[in-house]
Amino acid sequence: MSPSSQPEVITLGCRLNIAESETIRALLAGRDAVVVNSCAVTNAAVKATRSAIRRARKARPGAELIVTGCAAQIDPVAFAAMPEVDRVVGNADKLSPAAWAPDAPPIVVGDVMRLTDTAPHLADSFAGHARAFVEVQNGCDHRCTFCAIPFGRGASRSAPAGAVVERIAALVDAGHREVVLTGVDLTSYGQHLPGAPTLGTLVERILRHVPRLERLRLSSLDSIEIDDRLFDLVTGEPRVMPHLHLSFQSGSDLILKRMKRRHNRAQAVAMVERLKAARPDIAIGADLIAGFPTEDEGMAADTLALLDDADIVHAHIFPYSPRAGTPAARMPQVAPDIRRTRADRLRTRAATRKAAWLASQVGSTQHVLLEQPGDRGHAPHFAEVRFSTFPSPVRADLVEAHVPSTPPGARPSTGSGRTGIGLIAPIHITAATATHLIGTLA
Repeated sequence: MSPSSQPEVITLGCRLNIAESETIRALLAGRDAVVVNSCAVTNAAVKATRSAIRRARKARPGAELIVTGCAAQIDPVAFAAMPEVDRVVGNADKLSPAAWAPDAPPIVVGDVMRLTDTAPHLADSFAGHARAFVEVQNGCDHRCTFCAIPFGRGASRSAPAGAVVERIAALVDAGHREVVLTGVDLTSYGQHLPGAPTLGTLVERILRHVPRLERLRLSSLDSIEIDDRLFDLVTGEPRVMPHLHLSFQSGSDLILKRMKRRHNRAQAVAMVERLKAARPDIAIGADLIAGFPTEDEGMAADTLALLDDADIVHAHIFPYSPRAGTPAARMPQVAPDIRRTRADRLRTRAATRKAAWLASQVGSTQHVLLEQPGDRGHAPHFAEVRFSTFPSPVRADLVEAHVPSTPPGARPSTGSGRTGIGLIAPIHITAATATHLIGTLA
């Protein structure tokens, strides 16, 4: 088979999309097809999806071009009307083999609101990825006033813990040393399953039943839903990575209320203080929106101060984007130029904080998960680390001699083979830039 006839999946947006893209790639094995797995979190994300479609058609003019994901689910007709697009598959159907069959209709978009269950439908391994992504939850029952994602993902639903454990065990057998649990509203995991297990229960079960798993990472969490069990695991279990990305959105109590968020500013700061007191090396990331409707300068200043008060070092900053059909789109809007100015101000402060945090890591030794292109990876607290000790591509045999001891019951894996992708190596940090750490093999 020629390389041009291999299926290609272009992924935009969240880690959940990354997880699902691997399943789609497997479903299209042997097909000359390009899939754009779209995002609809902001208007800019939808615009990026359209640009990706046009680029893909130019790069693969003879391939079948299929659009899926949240943007396709929310507005399938608009994407089907693009001349570059051959087919549209919605989120409700994207993991179903029948939706990808050559004789399937040109638009396959079911009612995502009717979905009541999910499963960790994933490929057996993530070729070329250092870490594997496991979907354990999908959809969202909350209705934040700015968010269109529930219309793209449907109601909250969770994968049974037994199926999750089996999938993770298979991924570890395939050579993955780090697994990321993904979901739209991850901390709502289990609410609709028999017995209503929690995310903490699931993490506990994974760690107990897959002792060979060396690193477990959690994607975005709602801080108000971090219960005592999950808190104890995040702060006390070394196999759970010291990095949490929290959905804060704003530092203003009034704006949080208008967003219909379920926490206030004091609760957000208090949770971070508790986390840092119990595990000082934990790194905090957060989503923040600039220029939400009715936000004034004082409210914007409260969000700016939250970067310091919540010790945020991995910040995702978004200027507010009005999404059609959401309550926030009908509220009094902040002018676009003011939104951009406030977003830039947040990014500048966030960049300063990150640079200072990275500088504080110089002199430490970080156990880095090696990634493509072979001279970089991520530390447990998710700082990017680059190094020049190894030849490129990194050879597994050179790294294995330096790999730290594995957890009890674990066995060293060779990840993606001789390239060294997926291996873990101790890197002594010798310098820091504004964006990443620099080091050598310890």
